[in-house]
Amino acid sequence: MDVLTRVEDGVATIAMNRLAKKNALTAPMYQAMADALRASDADPAVRCTVIHGTAEVFAAGNDLDDFLNHPPSSEDAPVFQFLRALPTSTKPLIAAVAGPAVGVGTTMLLHCDLVYAGDNARFALPFAQLGICPEAGSSLLLPMLVGHQRAAEKLMLGEPFGADEAREIGLVTAVLPAAQVIDHALAQARKLARMPASALRVTKRLLKQGIAERTLERMRDEAVELRAMLGSPEAREAFSAFLEKRKPDFSKFS
Repeated sequence: MDVLTRVEDGVATIAMNRLAKKNALTAPMYQAMADALRASDADPAVRCTVIHGTAEVFAAGNDLDDFLNHPPSSEDAPVFQFLRALPTSTKPLIAAVAGPAVGVGTTMLLHCDLVYAGDNARFALPFAQLGICPEAGSSLLLPMLVGHQRAAEKLMLGEPFGADEAREIGLVTAVLPAAQVIDHALAQARKLARMPASALRVTKRLLKQGIAERTLERMRDEAVELRAMLGSPEAREAFSAFLEKRKPDFSKFS
């Protein structure tokens, strides 16, 4: 199974488990994670949800082979179901991140209430490098979090950055040794699970009030642009270069 889920002590866990591909996300994985988030939200026994990978890798972004062969063609595509499930979740959402967190591996963190990063975590938002645009509402949420210039640097240049910088800009809550990060996130989740559920739901609703609606609207705008750009010559050149392990040549495109 590429996505493992369980519920224990009031905590639902969603574990990405495609280690041979560094947890590169496929359409079936997105569907499984979307279903798991919605099930957690609907289950009164669940008080908190934790998303994690392993101590070596969180998520290497989209599986480009799968993305090219099965591009998201509608708003009901699994990737968009998963992205919409993030801002509409009413219960505390925690991420434990270690190793690479690329593309959606970083943007999904913008929707989490607590993010714990291993000291080996590496974040990157290489959308422009791939000839496409940001997703997951990141074009709205990242500048709100870090300011326009820093968001532009991350989303335009797409260069990787480490756990300490992620902590400094507010993307992550705390940095821990990589071997401890998942256990720490689960321990924090169990603390929340013992607290009054209604108080946490109301607190989260107030913290997110007005933002979730704007985020969903921005996600729709991003999705329209993304579907159009996936077929562009620039995106085809970028994806081909990545798969062929060569540098892309964008000089012929204006």
